Amino acid sequence: MIEALKQLVGAENVLTGADAAPSYRDQRGNYVGNALAVVLPADTQQVSAVVALCAKHQIAVVPQGGNTSLCGGSVPLAAIEQQQIVLNLSRMNKIRNVDPTNYTITVETGCTLAGVREIAAQHDRLFPLSLTAIESRCEIGGNLSTNAGGIGVLRYGNARELVLGLEVVLADGRIWNGLRSLRKDNTGYDLKQLFIGAEGTLGIITAAVLKLSPRPRSVATASIAVRDPAVAVNLLAYLRSICGDRISAFEIIGRSCLDIVLQHIPGMQEPFARQYQWMVITELSDPLQMPLDAALHGALSAFDGGILEFAVTSDKNRAEAWWQLRKNISDAQKIDGISIKHDVSVPLSDVPAFLAQADAALQQAYPGIRIVAFGHIGDGNIHYNASMPEAAANKQLFAQSDKVNRMVYDIVARLKGSIGAEHGVGQLKRGQLHDYKSALELELMQNIKHTLDPQGLLNPGKVV
Repeated sequence: MIEALKQLVGAENVLTGADAAPSYRDQRGNYVGNALAVVLPADTQQVSAVVALCAKHQIAVVPQGGNTSLCGGSVPLAAIEQQQIVLNLSRMNKIRNVDPTNYTITVETGCTLAGVREIAAQHDRLFPLSLTAIESRCEIGGNLSTNAGGIGVLRYGNARELVLGLEVVLADGRIWNGLRSLRKDNTGYDLKQLFIGAEGTLGIITAAVLKLSPRPRSVATASIAVRDPAVAVNLLAYLRSICGDRISAFEIIGRSCLDIVLQHIPGMQEPFARQYQWMVITELSDPLQMPLDAALHGALSAFDGGILEFAVTSDKNRAEAWWQLRKNISDAQKIDGISIKHDVSVPLSDVPAFLAQADAALQQAYPGIRIVAFGHIGDGNIHYNASMPEAAANKQLFAQSDKVNRMVYDIVARLKGSIGAEHGVGQLKRGQLHDYKSALELELMQNIKHTLDPQGLLNPGKVV
């Protein structure tokens, strides 16, 4: 099999042993698997040939891009009855077309998110998907396969809303060419949506036509201290009524987040002279040249109820200093130690209730627990992470992850939310879906999987 794969993609593009090992481990180190080899195809035809060969010999295929998955979706399973390979698509990094008039860019799956954003900017356009710290490493195929979100969802939508067409290699090696750049195509089922968010379990995305947006020329950013999350939610509703779609980001950050960033990341500074329990960073942007900072300052000054202090700037450096507080939370947590992480969403109006109920439940069950809560409050997506300040106690808490997860997810379910907002399901949450999705939903998902991948060879053990 190894020799056959080398014939298809070249001997130097089939990795085994120590060369392949990094691709078998996820970036958090939570999942480590094994495979026959890591195969790096150069184009869609090679992907097709490799998948067809694997289908013939009943070998599973684990698609992989930048391997930045936070749920173990991009690495092989540790224990599996059938043999498997990792199909790393990073070599497929060509920009196939840029059409500024149609506001589209056609890219291959291995293009990095940062690279796509840069090419769009060179054509005076914006690709609005923004994933803060990992943009230089994550790749478009993975972004689409997990339906990535980020800080721009409030205005631009998740990855799903940014795709017009896809090219996909199916489980038997056939190539579906759906690379259409149409805004309107009402000729049947929207097949591309099946593969977005499917984490490579239904087909392998090899290229995509992505929507571009006008590039902002005016930007104003505000750092706002608020009394509590309820104030933040009310403030967002108020700003939307005044500023409309000019709001391009609205992020909430809890005090514990700031504490660990200030402790572990050099050069970070407290945003205000005083310390506050909650802060919001919001951004207005517009393709027109206009003084958005004055408008934002006026709107915040007129808001009645719960703003403790705020500052507004149109200076890029000052704004970036505030954004670094948000972007560095995950890195600061890695330095600080392990935590039990939750990527959840609830209806926007229920974010305060979720935070209050989850905090109360965990603090009662685990006195002294530290909650690091932050995220995209504009779309109801909260990153809710739990740990203990002391290493020994934290190790004991981590051993009870299943119980902590159940407490948090049950509250999410009561509020009609989701246990997976933007990081996907992968291996991490696959077993928990049965507790939070209806039997009919799961049956429909399994039927789709069986139709498109009847042998179960595409990314087995993930999602369904």
